[in-house]
This record gives sequence, structure tokens and C-alpha cells, in this order.
Amino acid sequence: MKQEPAVPLRVSNEVCGLCDSRALIFDAETSETVCSSCGMVIHDNNESLGPEWRIYSGDDIESKSRTGMPTSLAFHDMGLSTFISYSNVDANGAAISPEQMSKVQRMRRWNKISSNNRSYHRNLKNAFAILSTIKDKLSLNDALIEKSAYNYRKALDRRIIKGRSIRALVVASVYAACRELNIPRTLDEIAETANTDSIFAGKCYRLLVRHLKLHLPVIDSNVYLAKIANKAKVSEKTYRRALEMLTTIKENPISHGKDPNALAVAVLYAACLKESEKVSQAQIAVAGDTSIVTLRKRFQDVKKIFP
Repeated sequence: MKQEPAVPLRVSNEVCGLCDSRALIFDAETSETVCSSCGMVIHDNNESLGPEWRIYSGDDIESKSRTGMPTSLAFHDMGLSTFISYSNVDANGAAISPEQMSKVQRMRRWNKISSNNRSYHRNLKNAFAILSTIKDKLSLNDALIEKSAYNYRKALDRRIIKGRSIRALVVASVYAACRELNIPRTLDEIAETANTDSIFAGKCYRLLVRHLKLHLPVIDSNVYLAKIANKAKVSEKTYRRALEMLTTIKENPISHGKDPNALAVAVLYAACLKESEKVSQAQIAVAGDTSIVTLRKRFQDVKKIFP
């Protein structure tokens, strides 16, 4: 959204009550008059003069018209459906006459039925409700949600969903979007958030990759390392040492085919030992959402390079 710059407004008959300055600035986006010296808000209007949503055509930008929300793939109707209000008033605010009441009720009923008369739309409603829950719990951005919704719509159009769980396929779509946008989220983490089986979600993910012919980049272990280090509360010195060790390990064939998350956990634990930082295996394993057994196995591989 393009923001308009604040317009300086010199007011001769008004002064700031805090610093006695006359250099006041009017912000059109928030409709506030602010002192440029100390930042005190002189006037605060309840309604902003700027539009809630911008239309990206030239005439509408120039007229600064107020419009509805933009379309989105994460809505079952892409945000284009209509809704007839139950207030029983017309566009001018006048009450609807009793003669027109039955006609409006019939239109309202058919409008409601027409938006739910297909199993396709009902499926999308259920799926995107789950997708919204995952977004809130994992704090995912809008770009990733749009990509996840696109993956799910493609799977639904190709009838991959037939005979499979909606939750599992939503988890697979989100994980595929995370892989594509290089966001450090594991399949187990997303499946636990959606309250579904991670094994079946993994099967749906492989099915999604095969049918949609997705070309996903290789996961970089460095992405997981910062996340694990923050959760384990290790020092910055140890984290930088782990980054150097991980760069060396990735060039070695011993790291090929290994889980990048488990490899990052093992490298971080090895860096803690090198820097004499007292962090237990259990603490590192919990921070990396892996088991202690997996940590020890990968740690043995790290010790071959850094004895």
C-alpha cells in the first residue's frame, strides 16, 4: 500500500503545549497534527482521510476512492461473493416495505444457498478455516498463505483430495509453500498445529509434489540454526562458531542425505562443547524439536570432522 508523505503545515495561531514550537506537521494517513520538534500529537481525528484499500487503476488512485478488501486465494470465494444484510433497510437507510419483504427474504435465501450448493466450495471453506488456524498459531505471513491456498486449489482441481483427509492435504500444502519460500518450518510442527497425523501428511506432501510437479529447493541447515539457537538461548559467540562449523560440514559428503534440522542441532551442540558453554543434550534437542537419539547420531558424524 502506497503511503502519502506527511505534509508540513505551518500554523501561526497554534503552538505546541510541550515545547512552544510552531512547526506543526499534518499527516494525511492518520489525520493527526504532530509537533515536528518533540513529536507531541496536537490534534487527533477519529477518522483517517486515507482509503482503507487502494485500487491500482490510475483514475482511482488519483481520486483516492474507498474500496472493498482485495481478492485473495485464501478465501473460498476469493472475496468476490455478495452478502445481503439482515437489517431490512435499503441503500438509503429507509425501511423495506412489507410488500418487498418476502421478495428480499427469498433473494437472501437463494443467495445463501447458491454459495454453498457445491461440495467444491464446502471443501474450500473447511480447508481454509484450517489454514487460518495454522497461520495464527505459527505466525505465517500472507505471501505464504496465498501460496499454500494456491497449492491446495491445484490439488483439489486435480482431484488429489478424493479419499484423503482435508487436514493432511492442507498441512502438505503449507509445508510445500514453506519449502518453496525457504521458511524454517518442519512437517511435524505444522501437523501438530493442525492436529493431524504427520506420517499421513508426509504421504500427502509426496503426492502433492509428484502430481503438481513442484521443484522445491534444497533446505539449508543455516535457516534452522538461528531458530534453534534462539530457543536454546545460547550465546552469540557459540552461534557464530556453529555457523562456521556448519559451513565446513556442508562441504563434506558426510552431510549428504541427512536431515538439515537434526544436523543443525548436532552442530550447535558441538559448538557449545567447543566454547565450554553448559547446555545439555536434552535442552538442545527440545529446542530443535528432535530426539536425543537423533542428536547423538548426528553428533557422531560431526565428531568425525571436528574431533
